Amino acid sequence: MTAVLHPAPPQRPAPTAHRAEPSPSWFRTRRTGLALTILLAATAVLYLWNLTASGYANTFYAAAAQAGSQNWKAWFFGSLDTSNFITVDKPPASLWVMGLSGRIFGFSSASLLVPQALMGVGSVALVYAAVKRVATPAAGLVAGAVLAATPAAALMFKFDNPDALLVLLMTLAGYFVIRAMCTAVGRRAAMWVALAGVALGFAFLTKMLQGLMVLPAFGAAYLIAGQVRLRTRLFHLVIGAASVVISAGWWVLAVWLWPADSRPYIGGSTNNSVMDLVLGYNGLGRLFGNTGGGMSGDSSGIAGGSAGSSFGGNAGLDRLFGSEMGIQISWLIPAALIALVFGLLTRGRAPRTDLLRASLILWGGWFLVTGLIFSYMSGTIHPYYTVALAPAVAGMIGIGGYALWLVRARWIGRCSLAAMMLSAGIWSWVLLHRNAEWLPMLKWILLAGTVVGAILVLMGAKGRFRKLAAAGLIIGSLAGITGSASYAIATAATAHGGSIPTAGPTGAVSDSGMGGGGGMGGGQGHGDVEALPNSDDASRNPTASGPGTTSGPGTSSGSESTSELTAMLVNAGTTWSAATNGSQSAATYELASDTAVMAIGGWSSDPAPTLDQFIEYVADGEIHYYIASGQGGSPKDGQGGDSTSNAIQEWVEANFSSTTVGNSTIYDLSGYVG
Repeated sequence: MTAVLHPAPPQRPAPTAHRAEPSPSWFRTRRTGLALTILLAATAVLYLWNLTASGYANTFYAAAAQAGSQNWKAWFFGSLDTSNFITVDKPPASLWVMGLSGRIFGFSSASLLVPQALMGVGSVALVYAAVKRVATPAAGLVAGAVLAATPAAALMFKFDNPDALLVLLMTLAGYFVIRAMCTAVGRRAAMWVALAGVALGFAFLTKMLQGLMVLPAFGAAYLIAGQVRLRTRLFHLVIGAASVVISAGWWVLAVWLWPADSRPYIGGSTNNSVMDLVLGYNGLGRLFGNTGGGMSGDSSGIAGGSAGSSFGGNAGLDRLFGSEMGIQISWLIPAALIALVFGLLTRGRAPRTDLLRASLILWGGWFLVTGLIFSYMSGTIHPYYTVALAPAVAGMIGIGGYALWLVRARWIGRCSLAAMMLSAGIWSWVLLHRNAEWLPMLKWILLAGTVVGAILVLMGAKGRFRKLAAAGLIIGSLAGITGSASYAIATAATAHGGSIPTAGPTGAVSDSGMGGGGGMGGGQGHGDVEALPNSDDASRNPTASGPGTTSGPGTSSGSESTSELTAMLVNAGTTWSAATNGSQSAATYELASDTAVMAIGGWSSDPAPTLDQFIEYVADGEIHYYIASGQGGSPKDGQGGDSTSNAIQEWVEANFSSTTVGNSTIYDLSGYVG
């Protein structure tokens, strides 16, 4: 949790010629390098171990990555299918990484998920580097360990949602800002600020406005503590803002200039434009409850973020500490807040350019702005979004703990360090007690460890008891982080699938009926959706075989029927082998057959295609089959979709005869003459 300050090495006489001893700094460098190697190796093992057990994890993004690995236009736009009918409901930056990996190494579960895990290792390394630059290597190691041991990180760095790249890019931007604050040369500082802007621009291309929520904290930290004069700092921030606009805007401009009839429909938008997606479904709609894309938000319903833990719980300051969000991110939040407040107090008389205070402003501002938005937003929010807070919590503990250790000779330092340990121990006890049957003794052991650590720190003021403080710090820190680490390990050991993955061991979430591992599908439909086999290669199984994979009704018809449907799609020979309602169903059929499937209504009841457009596609012989009652991405889709998809299904039923394949109702659309 906190870091031991290395004392200045004592002066030694010059070594004699026959006994050339290495300098203490050489030993310290080697020791630090070894510790960092161990931390990153342990993180890699945690995130890479048994990675492919989750199969394709979220099949929605997996299908888009598969399409991008085969078709450059699909890769550029983030299309769900290789025939470029509709995009996913996010910008494509994370799909660029996974699509390139699939193109280079061949599309598989490993090529999909290994880049995500490596992003986790990179994020830990960046947090270490950012904290070490203004504190000590030990503080950086503690911060890196806190990030690696966060359950939300262990979940999302083994999953194919965009959040892994988002965290990496925001952490990279934070590191660049710290480099700028450490630089007294104006041009070099401007370069670091510009690089931070580029990183945040690509964070925008990963998850839109969520990637920019750190901007206020980064700007304030540099404006307050930058080493150049005020006018220059303001000019540098203008350069940084321009970098954000350019690095994010080029793709938005390209989509706007591209003829709409030769590109895919922008999923999640109501008018086929990126700006509608920015300001609606992925922007203001998330904050105020109007989600766009054919769905209407309601603060009292699912879109409003109060449908049990799977949608974040009720809005308020306690949301981050609630059932599912609590076990994903909150383990060390009390300790981090203590480190932030008292760390700032101890730096009160430091110079304006004090880097410890500036770093606390950066990490603390990141946490407070993002945390408050997550706590009070009325639109759709999922617990795994909280992974965006993990680097901030890690930075607050590393920097704040180090600042308090510097003043451990004073009561404010010792009492604050003890409070950090006790808060971590008590809150870990509370979270572990929510799942009382899982390792029931662990909560008591950790609580006792933090109490012992706090007592030793309080006793270790000076003189013969000084070494007690260091021992207490180690004991209390290990006990404080172990609760979070235990849930991170349990999360990493569990296969996850569906659109709403959850963290922790089985039974960790008690108020939603979802359990601790696995995930939740995007809505329920009919037919052989989740059970469709992809190929004879088990690594191409479209869903995880672990807990939490949600299938629609009637998915147990057996491999013979599902193989028959897959063969039909493979042999369709049309632009789209089939059309079905909703992106989730279409994605699963695509992964099973490696063909393009038209997702009617996209993820969120998008107005695409219209009935007239669909009839034209059928008349032109571009769609072979229609699979009735598909599985959509929203509750509305699960109840039949919007009026457009209903009209399409009614038209198909009125003009074509159905065939049952397994439990799926199939319509052959070939030969239609109007």
